[in-house]
Amino acid sequence: MTTAKIAITMEEGTLHRLDMLVKARVFPNRSKAIQDAVTEKLQKLERNRLAIECAKLSPATERKLAEEGMDEELAQWPEY
Repeated sequence: MTTAKIAITMEEGTLHRLDMLVKARVFPNRSKAIQDAVTEKLQKLERNRLAIECAKLSPATERKLAEEGMDEELAQWPEY
């Protein structure tokens, strides 16, 4: 994956905490720590968006759509 260099501004306290994680070898460097944090945040936002969209769905309507056309197929299935 191609990377791009950026410049960011952050509070000194946050930077100090980040540097402590790098010093403790939780992350190899600041860039990797920030990259992981941004990636994690974006994934969380995408999951939340999906959950919000799913909450808008009507279970009854979705069931009806899923079962559409199943009547003919069910008649062909053997009885157990």
